[in-house]
Amino acid sequence: MSDSIFNTAVTTLMNPLQRALVEKAGHDHGFEHVVASEPDGVLLASARHVATAQVVVQPAGGYLLRLRAETPALLPEMRRSFPQHRQTDGFSADTVASLATLLRRAAGLARALPSQAANDYEATVARQLAQLPPNLGGTEVERLVRQRVGQQKFREAMLDYWGGACAVTAVALPEVLRASHAKPWVECASDAERLDVFNGFLLVANLDALFDRFLISFDDDGGLLISPTLTDEIRSHLGLHSGMALRWLSDAHRVYLALHRTRLQGAGG
Repeated sequence: MSDSIFNTAVTTLMNPLQRALVEKAGHDHGFEHVVASEPDGVLLASARHVATAQVVVQPAGGYLLRLRAETPALLPEMRRSFPQHRQTDGFSADTVASLATLLRRAAGLARALPSQAANDYEATVARQLAQLPPNLGGTEVERLVRQRVGQQKFREAMLDYWGGACAVTAVALPEVLRASHAKPWVECASDAERLDVFNGFLLVANLDALFDRFLISFDDDGGLLISPTLTDEIRSHLGLHSGMALRWLSDAHRVYLALHRTRLQGAGG
């Protein structure tokens, strides 16, 4: 099998049922296209992101998932999300259901992480501007379109990255979740910075409002920091307590949080 795109050290043939189940898992969970199919596995891709997924059958049973992406952050995020599935050259899945979970998370990250969100944003802006009547053109209209599309794309990326749940409470009700910037939208130096999924957190509405007003922040371990201007009574009513923390935190988040903490109200700079 030296010519195989999968380059497996030990070849295990994938039977027709396994192949059908893997392809369906890919189609339903973010890798809808079968790019290549070989005796030992399947190569999956998507029109919505640039990551690819190689799925092969393991000799001892189950599947091995290998991911390829232009976004360097994807593999570290996957390893953090699924430490129990980590292998030297990919991620193991005992069942198709487990494989589907890995594929769904990988697709969500591939859509959310830089620079896929920025690419989607530029394409959407160009398409919407092209659809405007000639008399509605102009700099101000373009600015408004860019802001509206950018906020929409940022929210979509945050929902993908955080798995549709609050970064602190894990509440998974989209109606009460907000995409909150650490470095404010208007202060960002570029669209890439505005759309950087690490420049913010998906938060329930009350935490979003407090974070946006620099009344709460987070330390480098993800622990909640609360402005001393909030009294114990207010903290109680808002459900705030010192033990609250982000569900996870990456080094890329810490860069933006360092800036956000300098503006935490009443914290002495």
